Amino acid sequence: MTDALLDCEIADTGIVTLVLNDPESLNSLSPSMIDALARRLTALRSLSAPVRCLVITGRGRAFSSGGNLKMMNTPELKARISSSLLQQLYHPLFRQLRDFPAPLVTSVNGVAAGAGMSLALMGDIILASKSAYFLQAFRNVGLVPDCGSSWMLPRLIGMARARELTLLGERLPAETAFEWGMINRLTEDEALAAETTEIARRIADGPLQAQTGIRRLYWASQHNSFEEQIDLEDQFQQVAKQGPEVAEGLAAFREKRKADFRSLNGAGAPDHD
Repeated sequence: MTDALLDCEIADTGIVTLVLNDPESLNSLSPSMIDALARRLTALRSLSAPVRCLVITGRGRAFSSGGNLKMMNTPELKARISSSLLQQLYHPLFRQLRDFPAPLVTSVNGVAAGAGMSLALMGDIILASKSAYFLQAFRNVGLVPDCGSSWMLPRLIGMARARELTLLGERLPAETAFEWGMINRLTEDEALAAETTEIARRIADGPLQAQTGIRRLYWASQHNSFEEQIDLEDQFQQVAKQGPEVAEGLAAFREKRKADFRSLNGAGAPDHD
């Protein structure tokens, strides 16, 4: 399945890779790109075989340069948008990503700026090549952070570093992002694709129901109290215990073999929403 701005590669392993495909604009998150991503995410949820791991990366020398300011100010777009552009287009996409029923891996192959940086940080696991960099570009054009940057950054790198990055609008090299704990893996440029594939494969081989529950627990933990979070853990655990993944995991443990969660094909995966 291919869109002019978005390539979608569906493997029989359950790994789906979305490739932002507008290298001339450095894969800017134009309204058309946002529409393409939103449509594809909706379609992926209705596939006959479940998506076991979702990967997002960019084509060319950028992951994403962020919002396309020229396209955002056209008369055609202004006529289409009845309220805030963020509220009508961008926020629904980021909520789709948060609620997607499989782990998300973002593979940062170049610049990730502005809303493109926000997109990169949505990954449950974030990989970056050594030549990649991150940029809170908003203040450089007189804007404030959006698409969740001001929520995610302090939680990943601390308030002091988040404020500095955003107020100064300076590049953050991928190596520093790795040292700060903002990303999970740092690779040589030529090794990024292979490392991404290996991480995605390991996730796709895992228990889909449990891993979907894991990502939802961690999203919820950002706003829950301790008491609320342990109650939610209990709720999810009770669902997990009734599913086939636990039965397979325990059988594999007893039989001293590797669990075959793929054979379950996502059976019993709950909707935790």
